Amino acid sequence: MLFPAPKFNSGIWRRFLLLAAGLYLLWFFGYEQWLGPDGRLDALLTANMAGSSAVLLRVAGFAATVGANPMLVLMDTRPFVYIGSPYNGLAIYALFAGFILAYPGPTRTRLWLIPVGIAGLYLLNLLRVGVLVVNQYYAYHAVAFNYYYGILTVLVYGCIFSLWLYWIRQQPQHPPTAEG
Repeated sequence: MLFPAPKFNSGIWRRFLLLAAGLYLLWFFGYEQWLGPDGRLDALLTANMAGSSAVLLRVAGFAATVGANPMLVLMDTRPFVYIGSPYNGLAIYALFAGFILAYPGPTRTRLWLIPVGIAGLYLLNLLRVGVLVVNQYYAYHAVAFNYYYGILTVLVYGCIFSLWLYWIRQQPQHPPTAEG
């Protein structure tokens, strides 16, 4: 077995649910009520995702650039994929970090796991956008399915789940302490 199965501890899960609810409220009031409507953070992340995807595609040998709209990836100077704010990765980064923060464990491990996990999710999202551009280029009829339900979405959420599982199974299964 890759990871040993943890024993169920209701104290840990009660604490997790309370912290997760608190972090959700923080996300709701911080992002949904302030950062999201402001739009600058989403615009920055989305433009970065489009630009980085174009670079990745050029490295792979495709004629990709970013359009006058910095959220639009072009192939052979034609518009191919528009990256909207919901797809810039911010929500999955917050979801991942929130889970790691809510579940008890050593702070030192969190300090490296959260940035490394977010960097990995960024790269996966970048790959996802690049593949969608190539998909649009070669098989445009399959883009809608792959965009919303495709294997890359499953891969991203599967990686998040795997990282969470790794985190849970690395922690001792005893009631949290003030250090946790």
